[in-house]
Amino acid sequence: MGHKNKKSLTLQIQETLEGKLKIGCSKHLDKHNGIADQYIYSYSTFKTYMKECNYFVRFCKDNYGNKTLEQCREHIADWIDSRRDLSPYTLKLDLSAVAKLYGVSCDELGIATPSRTRDVITRSRGAKKRDKHFSELKNEELVTFCRSTGLRRAKLRGLRGNMLATDDRGRLCIEVTVASKGGRHRLAPIIGDVDRIVAIMEAAGNGKVFPHISSAADIHGYRAEYATAIYNQYARPIAEIPYDRVNKGTGHRYQSEVYHSRGDGRKLDKAAMLEASRALGHNRISVVGEHYLRFDNKK
Repeated sequence: MGHKNKKSLTLQIQETLEGKLKIGCSKHLDKHNGIADQYIYSYSTFKTYMKECNYFVRFCKDNYGNKTLEQCREHIADWIDSRRDLSPYTLKLDLSAVAKLYGVSCDELGIATPSRTRDVITRSRGAKKRDKHFSELKNEELVTFCRSTGLRRAKLRGLRGNMLATDDRGRLCIEVTVASKGGRHRLAPIIGDVDRIVAIMEAAGNGKVFPHISSAADIHGYRAEYATAIYNQYARPIAEIPYDRVNKGTGHRYQSEVYHSRGDGRKLDKAAMLEASRALGHNRISVVGEHYLRFDNKK
């Protein structure tokens, strides 16, 4: 008995999650076969789950003296309850991480978390402490570039001046080939002052466009501004979108092309959301609708 459970909880987590890694395989196919919940398809997700699961087992070790993952399992609900002051998004991530660790779905854990809605999002919204350490005036070129291209920080770091391209609509774009979401190749349309962006790219030649990017720059916030600008470029007035479907239960007509945002109840044009989603490198319009689009007032 004295020689059992010699592995640390961290090592137990690592070995368990590494056994679920399925890098380079088709998540889409596994979803179709109903087995996607059993695996992890990217190293970034693996590292995130490692971090959250380590928070979990540290809680169990400190409060209950647990030494194995099996012992920790009965305290999942207690851990989630101890973190109720965090955002619904963080709680959902916590739950997803431990569910993956134990090879079950979040529903099987039977632990409810608050709904994730637009009105509770705080990331890149409002003034933050780091804003005091970043001058948009002194970094005007970077800010303009971000608002015009919507690139992620990782892509900006590796961006070179020879990555300009034209899409099938004739729009000038940034070719996203590395550090992209899921490793997918895509073209990010350039908006705003296109000539300025082209000049910045051409000036860099084959070298990096931005050799240094301040850690205080709110890159996600600029992505949100970019997404909102793309959406507004294509959005139709909601009242002009046709009532093209009939509810079989009530017989009432409804607008199938209108998205109802969770939380604030805003109505959005699905076609315009899809344009913004593709520009950002996402596939689901709900991601853009709930995480990126910024509006001062309801429509």
